[in-house]
Amino acid sequence: MLAHLRLSSLLLVFVLAVAADVFAAERIWDNDLKRYLTEEETNHAEIFMTENEAVKIMLPKSERVRKAVIRLSQEKKDVVEQRIGWKFPEESFDVYIGETGDKVDGYAMVHNTIGKHKHMTYMVGVDNEGACTDVELLVFREAKGSDVGRKRFNAQYEGKTVSDPIRINKDIINISGATMSVRSISAGVKRVLVLVDEFYLKPAGRGSDTVASKKSEQGIFGSIFGN
Repeated sequence: MLAHLRLSSLLLVFVLAVAADVFAAERIWDNDLKRYLTEEETNHAEIFMTENEAVKIMLPKSERVRKAVIRLSQEKKDVVEQRIGWKFPEESFDVYIGETGDKVDGYAMVHNTIGKHKHMTYMVGVDNEGACTDVELLVFREAKGSDVGRKRFNAQYEGKTVSDPIRINKDIINISGATMSVRSISAGVKRVLVLVDEFYLKPAGRGSDTVASKKSEQGIFGSIFGN
């Protein structure tokens, strides 16, 4: 009986120790606050809109919208990572394609990139020429910094293409207190533009390589004829 009680006590101590380790692992340290985030801060999630609502905003005039999946081979993943300047674990992405008749109106892609501590979910719209049309925040999971979901901020992404830096202090204005979130969305927008360029525009002859080639030709003829 005594041996059984000792064994039970040891098991209880072990379980409590494991539970404490798990709890410690789930706690998030904030360097700016110099403390662990509270449970409320850790579980915070501000929902701005659903995925379906965002698609309607991105592709409002399309007769139909179909959903496809971009699957990256290692070779293509290397190309995308080299172009955007950072590595990512995802090997596939869902993309919404808006169509009217036999014409593609544009693309919309949901992205999850990490802000200061946790991932935020947003959608990026791209027209059929490769320019960003809109960015809409779907879910923000940080305790602060949700200003990245406001139109006065994300409107600055409209018109950006793969040729633009899309970086803070380059062509993106930062938000004080939300620098990590701004960097995260900016990196995501760049990745979406590159993915659309690689998988849809280049194969159709409308990609960044074609645009660059035409500009080069215009430059040559301009030099020859003095235009």
